[in-house]
Order: sequence, then C-alpha cells, then structure tokens
Amino acid sequence: MRGYFAVEGRRLSYLDFGGPGTPLLALHGHYNEASAWAPLAEALAPQWRVIALDQRGHGESDRAGSYDRDDYVADLAAFHHHLGVGPVAILGHSLGGVNAYQYAARHTGQVTALIVEDIGAVVECDWVLTTNLPRHAPTREALAVALGPMAPYLECSFRPTEDGWGLSFDIEDTVASQQALDGDHWTDWVSISSPTLLIRGTRSDGLTAAHAREMIARHTGQAHLVELPTGHVVHQEGQVRFADAVRAFLGSS
Repeated sequence: MRGYFAVEGRRLSYLDFGGPGTPLLALHGHYNEASAWAPLAEALAPQWRVIALDQRGHGESDRAGSYDRDDYVADLAAFHHHLGVGPVAILGHSLGGVNAYQYAARHTGQVTALIVEDIGAVVECDWVLTTNLPRHAPTREALAVALGPMAPYLECSFRPTEDGWGLSFDIEDTVASQQALDGDHWTDWVSISSPTLLIRGTRSDGLTAAHAREMIARHTGQAHLVELPTGHVVHQEGQVRFADAVRAFLGSS
C-alpha cells in the first residue's frame, strides 16, 4: 500500500508492505526508492512488516531545496511520527544507513534495533559517477543498456517520460545530497545505544574491512558485524543471506 504525508509543505511517499508483523522501517540509498525493499519485505514476512520511505527527492516523494543531514533526519522523524508505531527497528542502506544511525543517535529510545548496510562513520562519495548517468533514453531497454552494470540496481527508479524513459531522481539533486553526505559522522555513531548490526559487502568500495571493524570497536553498545560476498548493494546481490542475517539479528535483539 502506498501512503503519503506532508513535511513543511512537501509531500513524502512510502510503501507499507503490510502484514501482521512487527514494523521495520527501511531506508534506501541514492538512486533508489522504497520499492527496492520488496524482496526483503517478502522474505521477512509474516514476522516483520516492512514500511519503506521514498526519501526526499526520490521515488514518488517531492524534490526539496536542501539535502542536508538534518533535513533527512527530520524527514525520518516525521515519517516515524506519522506512522504512530512507537519505538521501532530501522534498517538503512548507504545514504539510508547514515540517516538511520543519525536518527538513532539523536532520538534515543525511539529505535529498538538498528541495521546499517555498507556505509561508514566517515563517508566519501564519488559524485562523478552520478553526473555521468544517462538522463533519458528512447525506450526502457535502451536506458538499461546505457546504464550497463548499474541497471539492476536502478531498475526500480525507471520512469516513462514525455520523450522516452528516465529516472525518478534528479541528477543535480543527487549530487547535492551526496556532497552533503560526505564527512565525519563519528559523533553520531558513538552516541548510538540501540543494538546494531553492520552489514558489509566484501567486494564493496563503500566500506572497507578496517573501517567496519573500527565502527564495531567504537560502538558503545551491542554491535555485530556481518560480511557477505557482495558489492555495495548487499540486499540485492545477496538477497537470501542478507535476509537471513537481518532476521537472525532482529530475532535476538
């Protein structure tokens, strides 16, 4: 079910995959949107009910004038309040991972369990990749070809346009968001009190093994590291093992 709510005059969208389970809020990474979590929602049902946000500038949510850290965290707070589900488990990939752990750090007691997928406490984005993405193509198939190996990850963001096919996010907005994501976020990371699972892809360029281990060592509460043989998009490249790791962690938290 798709739902909407307003934040400071902007409309944000989300997908509630439904079911009787305990709510799990899910936050996608750059280039993606809420529908990317459909396979995980199916895998975790019926014990867990995944509710995924189209973050500002992504999917069916409105574009915004700012993509700063505080903006994303405020959107998540508004989303959580709108749902009215009480303290909840939160999962985030990449951009969504930083948003999730900053929310957990700044809203103590609101996050019962935290899952961070393949992003560090220090972030250095390569937005040159973003500027080189194709903006449109005459057909869906042509867009997939133009994107090459990135196509499977971006497929949920494909949209028909007046002149063919494009993406549901804006290139300039994404660059601004990536630039704002860069930086040292250790202060937030070491402030987290929620039980935390950090999942890393062993072939990922986004989170090194050394940095992941430092994050676990500097976490002040209960924290675990799981490494899977994938690249940056662990939940897509290793769907079954990713879902197994999430399920096991949530069941023990």
